[in-house]
Amino acid sequence: MPKDADPLAKDQIELIRRWILEGAKDDSPASASAVVDAEHPPVYNQMPVVTALDFSPDGSLLAVSGNHEVLLHKADGSELVGRLIGLSSRIESLAFSPGGERLAVTGGSPGRFGELQVWNIAERKLLYSVSITYDTIYGASWSPDAKLIALGCADNTLRAVDSETGKEVLFQGAHADWVLDTVFSVDGSHLVSVSRDRSMKLTEVATQQFVDNITSITPGALKGGLAAVDRRPATDELLIGGADGVPKLYQMYRTKDRKIGDDYNLIRKFGAMPGRVSDVAFSRDGSLLVAASSDGRGGEVRVYHTDDAKLVAKCEGQNGPVYAVSFRPDGKVVASAGFDGKVRLNDAATGALLHEFVPVPMVPDAVAKSQ
Repeated sequence: MPKDADPLAKDQIELIRRWILEGAKDDSPASASAVVDAEHPPVYNQMPVVTALDFSPDGSLLAVSGNHEVLLHKADGSELVGRLIGLSSRIESLAFSPGGERLAVTGGSPGRFGELQVWNIAERKLLYSVSITYDTIYGASWSPDAKLIALGCADNTLRAVDSETGKEVLFQGAHADWVLDTVFSVDGSHLVSVSRDRSMKLTEVATQQFVDNITSITPGALKGGLAAVDRRPATDELLIGGADGVPKLYQMYRTKDRKIGDDYNLIRKFGAMPGRVSDVAFSRDGSLLVAASSDGRGGEVRVYHTDDAKLVAKCEGQNGPVYAVSFRPDGKVVASAGFDGKVRLNDAATGALLHEFVPVPMVPDAVAKSQ
């Protein structure tokens, strides 16, 4: 026990032994016994907060986080075509594999467990689920060769697993707070992580060794934690966003000696957004970037030119904090979602609202009551 996995550690065996001696009372919370699966799908009386979005690489699908599930929609929002129902009540990140055949999902149950799910998209089949740490996990990303999946953890660690088996192959403990997002270098040799500890760190994959703080180490240089990172396609330039509300572009590798007070890797800053930046993404060609923000009452989605930081558009129709954004692969449409539970599709060039929809199947009349 557990079957076909590593044996339990001695302290785990001792804990089970003590539990049996003390009467083996089941004191699990009531929520733990609720059955949610394909035969008992989630029922929605109100729209859930949407925390994650991702377009499939071929542009045909849009994956949207729900409660205990990921909802697969046609990319134009016209039809719900799949429901990937799993154990985690809260979904924190979604990432299609480079070829689009699989989807990595991170989430969990706060204070109880973190979970990585990997799904076969064509068959809508769960390939495996692994429990990682005792709290929700975040920031899934695939290595360019699709052999590894990286993720961030609330125990302040960065980890990566073999994408075929879910077995852990990388562990880095250099962060001092929750690790919220990850991305690999172009060649897959390095892994980048951002954290609530106000740092973006570089790790060598082969050795699992922490290499460098990409962001400045000067106290006060960063005004708050970092929540999101994306790599510019075909280059090792990194877009980050966080508590200070300013999207920033960095080079991945330091090319001169570090000096106290410098922020040498910084390439450019983009316009300050209201509140915190919650998510960032590049278009496939890297010419555009999108950032989403929340100030507790509302939110914005902005599209910028990457090379000159010029504002291209503010996306219309936002209603409340925005937590997730994704570019359609052709770069013409931005998807966004957040606190109000609706998904919005906007023209990336003008910001015009093209379509909005409720991503979950609602109980009849519940949509009208939730407006």
